Amino acid sequence: MSKWVTVWGNAASVSEHRPETYAKDITLRYPVKCAFAGNKIRLHFSNFCGTEDITLNQVTIAPAVSDREINLKDAALVTFSGKESVKIKAGQEIFSDEIDFRVKPLGKVSVSIYLKDFTLMRSSVVVTGPLSSGFYSLGNCALKSVLPLEKTRTTNVFYFLTGVDLLTDDKNRCVICYGDSITSQSWPDYLSMLCMDDPYNKTAIVRRAASGTRVLREYDCITYESYGLSGKHRFEREISSVSGADTVVIQQGINDIIHPVGTEINPFRPMSDLPTLEELEGGLKYYFDTAEKHGLKVFCGTLLPIKGWRTYAPFREELKNGINDWLKNCGKDCIDFESALRSEKDGAAFKEGYDSGDHLHPSEEAYKHMARLAFEELNK
Repeated sequence: MSKWVTVWGNAASVSEHRPETYAKDITLRYPVKCAFAGNKIRLHFSNFCGTEDITLNQVTIAPAVSDREINLKDAALVTFSGKESVKIKAGQEIFSDEIDFRVKPLGKVSVSIYLKDFTLMRSSVVVTGPLSSGFYSLGNCALKSVLPLEKTRTTNVFYFLTGVDLLTDDKNRCVICYGDSITSQSWPDYLSMLCMDDPYNKTAIVRRAASGTRVLREYDCITYESYGLSGKHRFEREISSVSGADTVVIQQGINDIIHPVGTEINPFRPMSDLPTLEELEGGLKYYFDTAEKHGLKVFCGTLLPIKGWRTYAPFREELKNGINDWLKNCGKDCIDFESALRSEKDGAAFKEGYDSGDHLHPSEEAYKHMARLAFEELNK
């Protein structure tokens, strides 16, 4: 065991601003399925999008017995420079100490985080999928084997914890899936499951995606601040914090096309935010160049059908098609998600059964298809 590899991870983005954005005396518990074995572990925490310091009062890691239950006998206290609690300054990220902790192949562990004092729950991301859910409980449950049913709720918001690294075999590696809400939903989880079903697997899938994000723009109002940071404010930081990565799959750009509607309709969404084809290509080139600077092989994913979405218009379809044509001919390995998911009768719309219903996000079957397609391309 000689190499650190991130086996699980998420982006650090911005929680929606509500009156109840502070929490006190709660425990977060996040189950994580590990693609391969390791004998040491370290955790990555981020308060990058926070505007106030936060304190993690107690953090534990333990083998997961079930979603809410852990094996206390083999639990370990996570420390930070030898201390049990840690303050993370606003805008900062930290790693825990290296913890001796043995993980079996396909082993499931749970990270529990206790927040004693009022804490600004701002640096977070919403993700969904069969491997992506967590819990929060009232009180300090970091060293409780079972979360109390009457004081516990499920959550798909992942606060502060952005990575789990294992010290593992040198042959293992991870692949980063980067994007917006389409990637913060199910297909990276299904891709991870395909990898873990392979008895010769050496790949972990790490998600770096946040709903609403755009390549070129970000909002500066509390109405839409949860739509996250622009590419130049997040891409390099997010890919460089992943250990053992050698590949990134990038599928982003549709929000740049569908968001602008004009200030007469929405004061925060001027048509001046709509990029030209050349501007959007430039933003994606920045991703490609930055990824390669960090030694990552780039796979780009085409943008998906949008016909029927509430801001759909022919000029948006034209821009989307122009980007997809460029992606397929830009010299990078391209995963043509759109061709696999679009209708044969109407190429601007999803294939029957592949539309979630909003005409923008795929259905679960479509996400499974995306995962299969990505798995095949990554393993050619």
